[in-house]
Amino acid sequence: MDSANKRKLTNVFERYLTLWVAACMVVGVVLGKMAPGFVGAVRSIEFGSNSQINLPIAVLIWLMIYPMMLKIDFTSILGVRKRPKGLLITIFVNWIVKPLSMTLLGWIFFKHLFLPIIGADLADQYLAGCIILAAAPCTAMVFVWSYLTEGDPAYTLVQVAINDLIMLVAFVPIVGLLVSGASNLTVPYPVLFYSVIAFIVIPLALGSLSRTVLLKYMGNDWFENKYLPFFHPITIIALLATLVMIFAFQADNITRTWTHVLLIAVPITIQVYFNSSLAYGLMKWFRVPHNIAAPGALIGASNFFELAVAVAITLFGAESGAALATVVGVLVEVPVMLSVCNVCNRTKHWFTPASI
Repeated sequence: MDSANKRKLTNVFERYLTLWVAACMVVGVVLGKMAPGFVGAVRSIEFGSNSQINLPIAVLIWLMIYPMMLKIDFTSILGVRKRPKGLLITIFVNWIVKPLSMTLLGWIFFKHLFLPIIGADLADQYLAGCIILAAAPCTAMVFVWSYLTEGDPAYTLVQVAINDLIMLVAFVPIVGLLVSGASNLTVPYPVLFYSVIAFIVIPLALGSLSRTVLLKYMGNDWFENKYLPFFHPITIIALLATLVMIFAFQADNITRTWTHVLLIAVPITIQVYFNSSLAYGLMKWFRVPHNIAAPGALIGASNFFELAVAVAITLFGAESGAALATVVGVLVEVPVMLSVCNVCNRTKHWFTPASI
């Protein structure tokens, strides 16, 4: 990474992101093994009676998503029609290529190549978890990746906003159809629908409403320089706490079947590099500027892993193979995406300024 980007990484959290994830894994696994009663009690706290939605996870996800939603001006979506190519490529890769390619890779590896090692039941579970992961495009972490590649922040906001709006209507049918079609599992659609309400609709609505009201009555200066910065440490703490809880819930699976963790990482890693390369290549082919191409490639490859983990736990249980697969996505996400950022920064000279 060049010197300009090294200067950017002054924030301890961003600089040592991979180490923070590893530390959370260790703390979570130790907590799960040393205090199973406490972890079990936390796991049993539901969002509503028989909702199967874990309330602590939901609250932590709200604390991560709400500040991100505050930054999004949905009215800016109208302006993107003047520069549509980057957004159209992002949508194509995120919502057509990504879920289908992950389903194909998962089917090849879990239902065939790794089947003698993991067995049929876990093959279905791991495949389902990977599909859920691929059907949830990245939101909050995209701003970190975009920042590290000197991406256009306004355009990144629009890409994220469009993804969130599409997710409202596309996440449930994509997950339901692909999981049911590629595995022997049955997806409970009502539970999946409630998950979307809890983890997407509620924070999206709160963020959008807060932004409108606070800008109107408190002004842009207070909103940008006081209110938004207030949530930065809260968001980081919520992310780290979520990771600790996720790994605590999966402590037995991780320690008992650690070889499976390595196997699950294979198709996920391939999928990340495939989709980022495809999006990046299409951006270059259509002469999209680098400050839009790089974030677009990263959005097309990374995942909204907080949502994916929460949905997998809700649908199949905290100790399920599906939940484990989404947790492996967390492990793969950070180091792999940082490597993609590095490639994007090193290939900036491939792109020339162009009107899109």
